[in-house]
Amino acid sequence: MYPRLGRYPAAQTVIAHVSDTHLLAGGAPLGGVADTVGALDQAAAQLRRLGSGLDAIVVTGDVADLGEPDAYVRAKSALEPVAAETGARLVWVMGNHDERAAFRAELLGEPATDDPVHQVVDVDGLRIVALDSSVPGYHHGELDAASLAWLDGVLSTPAPRGTVLALHHAPIPTPLALMDLLELRGQAELAEVVGGRDVRLILGGHLHYSTQGSFAGIPVAVAGATAYTMDLSAPPRELVGVDGGRSFSLVHVYDDSITSSVVPLPSAAVVTRFDEAFLAEIESLGAEGRIDRFSRKPSS
Repeated sequence: MYPRLGRYPAAQTVIAHVSDTHLLAGGAPLGGVADTVGALDQAAAQLRRLGSGLDAIVVTGDVADLGEPDAYVRAKSALEPVAAETGARLVWVMGNHDERAAFRAELLGEPATDDPVHQVVDVDGLRIVALDSSVPGYHHGELDAASLAWLDGVLSTPAPRGTVLALHHAPIPTPLALMDLLELRGQAELAEVVGGRDVRLILGGHLHYSTQGSFAGIPVAVAGATAYTMDLSAPPRELVGVDGGRSFSLVHVYDDSITSSVVPLPSAAVVTRFDEAFLAEIESLGAEGRIDRFSRKPSS
């Protein structure tokens, strides 16, 4: 790893935040158009480039479009090898398109029950809590009293490096008028549970575009979908999903800060590249205390 020459040290933890893959059985294109399998494979290829610098992969729901077992098998076969190669923890979160029984059986290797799928994963002292906000048979989100009690119990003991809460239905507003029908219900009750606790970030999906906000004083980061993207410039009261603009996010966790950055899919043409020789020169300048030479603009 190259030495850090700026103000901030390297991130303690790097999380790949993937969402809304919407895979179909047999790898069929979504809507007869969107190659969701190819998009997820592209994301996996880009994640491999991070190597051992990747600590966790969190998939925030709608892994399958129709909850088909084969779709979960395909998702697992795409991301599980990446997790094994990089040493990253793989965390699956339920979405409104997912089916709990098949989700449990195929992704988690657990008995196929319809109970809420909640999980707690420790990544070197950083606690990742996967919270199931799905409502069987519906597309909106909701947390029942039992789920909130479970979360309250988990958060009653602070984690060494704090908590990242991951759920499908992100508790922030959306400018898409029809998407507000599918939002998370019971947000006031959730705020009572997470407020004043050690939750440092909330990760969400569901919206099919990358966005940020805050909830109960906690930053919220929503990953763009790998399946397709919502067109925010569409006419009012219309929902338009386009075959493009796909992305996932990278979350970098520092001692006192967290950032979330968008990684577009697929890989675009390279415009410029800084190679090993260039980086070696920068290291040399840093060692000599002459790093200002790097930031100086060329004379016109």
